[in-house]
Amino acid sequence: MDRICAAALAASFTALALAACSAPPRAQSADFAAQARRIHADLPVFDGHNDLPGAIRERTFENFDTCDIGAARAEFHTDLPRLIAGGVGAQFWSVYVPASTERTGDALERTLEQCDLVHRMAARYPQFLELAANSDDVERIRASGKVASLLGIEGGYSIENSLAALRMFHTLGVRYMTLTHNDTTAWADSATDEPKHGGLSEFGERVVREMNRIGMLVDISHVSHACMDDVLRISSAPVIASHSSAYALAPHPRNVPDDILVRVAHNGGLVMVNFASGFIVRENAEKTANLTQERRRIAQQYPDPAERAEHLRALQDSLQLRRGELRDVVDHIEHIARIAGVDHVGLGSDFDGVGMLPEGLDDVADYPGVTAELLARGWSERDVRKVLGENALRVLRAAEREAQRLQQAR
Repeated sequence: MDRICAAALAASFTALALAACSAPPRAQSADFAAQARRIHADLPVFDGHNDLPGAIRERTFENFDTCDIGAARAEFHTDLPRLIAGGVGAQFWSVYVPASTERTGDALERTLEQCDLVHRMAARYPQFLELAANSDDVERIRASGKVASLLGIEGGYSIENSLAALRMFHTLGVRYMTLTHNDTTAWADSATDEPKHGGLSEFGERVVREMNRIGMLVDISHVSHACMDDVLRISSAPVIASHSSAYALAPHPRNVPDDILVRVAHNGGLVMVNFASGFIVRENAEKTANLTQERRRIAQQYPDPAERAEHLRALQDSLQLRRGELRDVVDHIEHIARIAGVDHVGLGSDFDGVGMLPEGLDDVADYPGVTAELLARGWSERDVRKVLGENALRVLRAAEREAQRLQQAR
């Protein structure tokens, strides 16, 4: 599809999505929805984390004949028409594989398969998606009305302790790596596991420096406070938290505390707010702060899969979590902007990677609601655009410049 047709398609889907949305709260409905429509027609959103590739694989839909995401898919938060309708112009697709693959020894292989899935997705839907290698590509692809697609590894175990593997993933289009997931790795401490390294091991420090050198963003979502400290001490390039919210508002170890927010600002980095109900609602965060450890305990106590699943469901039901609302997400955006500055906050939805989302953010078509709420709170359009995507583009470009500098210096 040529650029004019793609842009027309994007504008059409955007109008449909906004028309279908319920009226925004308070006095923001008509004026702010119209302003949001105009902003999103430019496809400015650059989202830091979407787990659609993993959701596709979990359902064993390994090909796009049996899982056509070019049409509506009720089982997912994401399909391509809704992605365009939400005004998304660039997306980091998570190529997540479970932390258990570090123990089974197939982390690298399975991550390669996830990278392959994203490449095949872009090839299958060229009218919607195009792979981007750098910030210039992102701008060009967004201007064409399509979604610039980049890859993000979620869990440093995917490289199997190999800097060569890290470099090869960069060649495949991976532009960030989350250093851990829920489990501490052989070289980095997780926020939701017992620490082993006091942050980063010596090899972990080498990983961060090599990521700086090749132009891959270092992602501090999921890592421990000490690991965040080490990364910010070592990294000469801006870092990101691709899908984390503010600890001060929701005290979950997955969220970023204020002292780290200040240091991220000094580093020139970016915290991209997670939409998951468990990470944005205070009482949810308090209830789920130790949930990962409880799940580990159940997994060890009940080796039978059916029995284990039953106890995990009972645990989840006992929490009685509250969905929260879109405004809770915007509260996190505003808090990070107050502490770190408006240049250091973005969006990292975690769509298709979480089980519960706030009211008003049911799927990827709902980003305009965030825009309308920010405008209703008095945000300037200039600052809204920074949050929606300009900050992410700036950080990506800065990491590329630093990589060029390091490569020339060495």
